[in-house]
Amino acid sequence: MAGLDARPGGDGRLLNHFPYPEATPSQLTELSPGLQLRPDAARSLQAMIRDASAQGVRIQVLSAFRSLQLQRELFFDVKSERNQSSRARAQVSAPPGYSEHSTGYAVDLGDASRPDLDLSPAFDTSAAFRWLKANAHRYHFQLSFPRENPQGVSYEPWHWRFEGSTAALRLFEPSQRFAR
Repeated sequence: MAGLDARPGGDGRLLNHFPYPEATPSQLTELSPGLQLRPDAARSLQAMIRDASAQGVRIQVLSAFRSLQLQRELFFDVKSERNQSSRARAQVSAPPGYSEHSTGYAVDLGDASRPDLDLSPAFDTSAAFRWLKANAHRYHFQLSFPRENPQGVSYEPWHWRFEGSTAALRLFEPSQRFAR
C-alpha cells in the first residue's frame, strides 16, 4: 500500500489490524445524517440506545460506517500532520482496508452527558460505558479493543462492533480466533 512502511503478516494483519471489506451503499442504511450501518446492526443499536435512555443513560453515536477513502484520510493525512510513523498511527487508527468501520458493523460511541470523554480512554469512567459493559452483549455488540488486547491495538473503550448475524460473525472470526 502506497505510503505505508509495513506489509501484512502471515495471519493477514497489517500493523495489528485484520483486513475487512468495504460495505457497499446498498448494504447500508442511514442512522442519522452522515451515519450509516448495516440494517441489522442499526436496528440493534437503536434498540440499545433507546433502552439505555429509558434507564437515564444517553449514548450517542460518534462514528459508524467509514468508506475506504475516509479511512485513508484519517490514517495518512493525520499521520502526516502529526509526523507519526505508520506503526504509531496504527495504534489509534487502522490503515484503509483494515478498519472494522468499513464493514458497516462498527461504531464509536460516546456519552451525551460527558462529551469531554469522547474518543478518550477516560470514556470508561462514563455512565454510558458502564451501561455498555453491563448490557451491550444483549444487543450483540462487543468491545473491539479492550485493555491489553492480544491484537495489540490501543485500548478503545468507545469502539464497539456488532456480532449479531452470521455475516458479521464471519467477518470478525479472524479477530475472535486470534483473541482465544
